[in-house]
Formats: sequence, C-alpha cells, structure tokens
Amino acid sequence: LGLGESGTGKERVARALHAQSPRHAGPFCAINCATIPATLIESTLFGHEKGSFTGAQAQKKGLFEQAHGGTVFLDEVGELPPPAQAALLRAVEERMITRVGAVKDFSVDVRVVAATHRDLEGMVMQGTFRADLYHRLNTLSLMLPPLRERKDEIAPLVRVFLRELCREWGRSPAHSTPEGLAA
Repeated sequence: LGLGESGTGKERVARALHAQSPRHAGPFCAINCATIPATLIESTLFGHEKGSFTGAQAQKKGLFEQAHGGTVFLDEVGELPPPAQAALLRAVEERMITRVGAVKDFSVDVRVVAATHRDLEGMVMQGTFRADLYHRLNTLSLMLPPLRERKDEIAPLVRVFLRELCREWGRSPAHSTPEGLAA
C-alpha cells in the first residue's frame, strides 16, 4: 500500500515494483479510482457483458482481466464507495471476478498494488473503508514523503527530466546551472 500526497510518485514506485518482479513480462494496468464514475466502477474494474446496461453494446474486459499475469495499480483506492470495496475484496481474496451482467465467475492472476493520500486506518475507524479490505491491501506499506521533505533528490530529478526533455525535443544535452537548482 503506497501512502503519500498526490504527486509523490506512488505510481512510479508501483511501476518499478512491477518491473523488478517475476510479473515484469505481464501487463501493468493503472487506474485512478477517484476518476471513475460510481455507476461504472465495477464495469471498469471487472468488465461487462454486451447488453448488461444501457450503452453496453459489446463485451468489455475490465482492468483485472486486462492485467492477467501482471499488476493492477489502484491509485486513490480510498475513494472507492462501499459496494466497490466489497467487489474489490472478493477479487483480492478469491482471485475471482464477475463481469457486470455475467452469470459465470472466472479467475484472474494479478498482483494488486494500491495507493492513497487518505488515512485509510482512520477511515476504517470511521466505518467509511472496509477493515477486511484494508488489511488485505496493507500487507506492506510504503510512505512516500513529498519532495519538499526530500530536497536532496531535486538535483538528480532535474538531471533526469532535463535529459528526457532534450531527447524528446531533439536538442543536444543540456545541464542545469547552480542558480537554476537554487531556484
């Protein structure tokens, strides 16, 4: 479970974990749970069958099915409403999913990496986040402090971003100045 403010690099850490894992050859599928409309959460995560709801004109694989053999990254998992938390718990515990409108379950083999900027433990105490889901997701926690608390990382990051921008823009390598870094 990655914990930290928005912009601290939780998805980059999840991608690095995936790249260094035995699942590195499998897909890495990421989604920000806060951006999914409540009516589409289960369809987005688990897919749907043709005709299962208005606008479902074809069968669609969900994120878990797309990530089979790889990693699912759920950013801002604390934003999921209770019904979606229950469905996610089932997928994590049993490694089984059901597409919306389907009558048959099927198994998926995914690693789930979740992240949030919210205090999930506090949400569990308030009853707004399922305790059982929290414990399943929280097998390993990693707190990512904001960059303002990691100032020694600014210079290396500037070098990386500058190198990437020069390559992207087709320019010769550039270097930062001490004045630029100080700013």
